[in-house]
Amino acid sequence: METRIAIIGIIVENQDSVEKLNQLLHEYADCIIGRMGIPCKARGINVISLVLDAKQDAISALSGKIGQLDGITTKTAYSKM
Repeated sequence: METRIAIIGIIVENQDSVEKLNQLLHEYADCIIGRMGIPCKARGINVISLVLDAKQDAISALSGKIGQLDGITTKTAYSKM
């Protein structure tokens, strides 16, 4: 199976879940080619974007695991290539 490029958008509303989120990102570090985090202090949230180059199964697994964390929302977009 070939790899795909994807972006996972993450909104962190529960700061207590950040440690678990970071553990997941470390677990999938070999798939992540870019990461940008933006704190929105006025609203008390963080917005993170991940760019991945991985098999679709790995991207879906990571997105699903992140989405199961309390107070964290994700959306994934895939390249057509």
